[in-house]
Amino acid sequence: MKRLAIVGMPNTGKSTFFNRLTGSSSRVGNWPGVTVDLLSAHIVLGGTAVEVVDLPGIYDLHGFSEDEQVVRNFLENNPVDLIGVILNATQLDHQLPLALQFCKLGVQPHILINMIDEADQLGIRIDADALSADLGCPVHLLSARHGTGFNEVRESLAGRVNQAQHRPLDEMRDCLHADDEIVQHSDALIGRCVTAPSVLVRKMTERIDHVLLHPVLGLPLFFAMMFLVFQAVYTLGGPLQDVVAYLLGNFKGWALEPLAATLPAALYGFLIEGLYDGIGTVASFVPVIILFFFLMAIVEDSGYLARAAFLTDSLMARMGLDGRGFVMILMGFGCNVPALMGTRVMRSRALRWLSMLVIPFSLCSARLQVFVFITTALFTAQQAPLVLFFMYLASFASAFLTATLFGRRFKSDEPFVLELPPYRTPVLKQVLLRGWHEISHFLRRASTFIITGVVLVWILTHYPEGSTPGGAGTWASLMGDWMKPVLDPIGISAAMSVILLFGFVAKEIVIGAMVAMTGLEGAALNGYLTTQMDTTQAISFMLFILLYTPCLSTLATQFTESRSWKFTGISLAWSLSLAWVVSFIFYQGARALGY
Repeated sequence: MKRLAIVGMPNTGKSTFFNRLTGSSSRVGNWPGVTVDLLSAHIVLGGTAVEVVDLPGIYDLHGFSEDEQVVRNFLENNPVDLIGVILNATQLDHQLPLALQFCKLGVQPHILINMIDEADQLGIRIDADALSADLGCPVHLLSARHGTGFNEVRESLAGRVNQAQHRPLDEMRDCLHADDEIVQHSDALIGRCVTAPSVLVRKMTERIDHVLLHPVLGLPLFFAMMFLVFQAVYTLGGPLQDVVAYLLGNFKGWALEPLAATLPAALYGFLIEGLYDGIGTVASFVPVIILFFFLMAIVEDSGYLARAAFLTDSLMARMGLDGRGFVMILMGFGCNVPALMGTRVMRSRALRWLSMLVIPFSLCSARLQVFVFITTALFTAQQAPLVLFFMYLASFASAFLTATLFGRRFKSDEPFVLELPPYRTPVLKQVLLRGWHEISHFLRRASTFIITGVVLVWILTHYPEGSTPGGAGTWASLMGDWMKPVLDPIGISAAMSVILLFGFVAKEIVIGAMVAMTGLEGAALNGYLTTQMDTTQAISFMLFILLYTPCLSTLATQFTESRSWKFTGISLAWSLSLAWVVSFIFYQGARALGY
């Protein structure tokens, strides 16, 4: 099988092009370092099977950062028949040298100059034919977001895929030392082949940035924007959740219960009251998760989240981090695992480790599901968005506190360079792909963890034989009694403490565990929660869930990325300690004030 590698600097639209070429749904965004792993897909080009590989963003082939080393090692050790180098049409003056490095190696890449629509708006004109003649390789102008020029690129790739031959990079390392020569060549090409106005004016972007990047109002506006997102999630997601719950309940009553009526009582309880009700309750929240990611994708695709990194850079610098750390925290809203992998773009080991300490405090989609469930059950429609917003503020505050406390231990002087993209009208297809990527990742994890967790919880709450399901004498109640001295001071009951153990494996299990433990669903389960906790206890419980430990997948990724059991152990011990202290202060303080 032939192999096509897609390379380019961060924020050039590599993953957008990859998605359009392959029909895939890899991670797409408007900030550096989005592609954190090797994504691949199989397609047919010119009648030939081709594996397309989307490599992490790189600035050059010297391999200073870990991501750049990943790219170089891949190209050195894997046969690649075609290389597509994606360049940003509005930044050719400093991106063209990367393409020239590949040309100097003799691999004759396809140079794909992306975002040509934005270049046109700025009055930039690029003579692709002149560039191609000078470099001796195909040069194409395109807009991966809108599809302009894409068909010509595909035809060009298909025409060369069978004739292309690749020389391994490890045979040509000495060719990369003439950096000054490459820069001079690039400047000469820009002078001959690119026409640009003396001053590039982005009038609309500058007007918007004048408000959104205001040194005083910028951050409050960002958090206000996030609050509006949460408000919309509750306003629009509530009815969708009710519809799904109604359909699942009717399917249970019309089909499952009659079919399972002849089964033994224990098996009936396990399949219907345990497995189906647990999975069904979780499934009813999927529309809310989808809506959240859809709205976040709109904010991200517009270019606004890159501004958030810029706004927070000076604040993060005081804590030993930079704007990239804030970007990774935002990435952790989807899942902590890819956010941890995203730290590879940082060249400083100390900066990476400090970032990996704070990322697990990001309120990921699994925690979001738990919080939406609890706030819907125990708080009014007016209170729920405020409580959820408070949880996000607590997430940021915990990350900032961690960075401040550990910043002296992990010092770094690595500079932070961020290129702000222009504001863009979100493209519906890209927004849908972005949302689908997140929700499919959530469902893949949930389908494994939730089923396993529900089965285990059902066993713990129904055995040993002869005990009352969910009552005293079960293995679950014994575990709850064992943890009572530790969790009583923070307002968590013995029953809810059992659920925390399964949340350690994966937060997706928490709601399913409640269903399996109680045998209740819907309004009955909401009513049960009101017997286990009041609003003060609920917030204390959510704070503990937010902070007490990341899931096993996150811990495994921390170890894989840090290669240190000691670091992973410190991270786990710190999160557990912080969770208990924060919940204790909140719970005891609220009780002292009469709440």
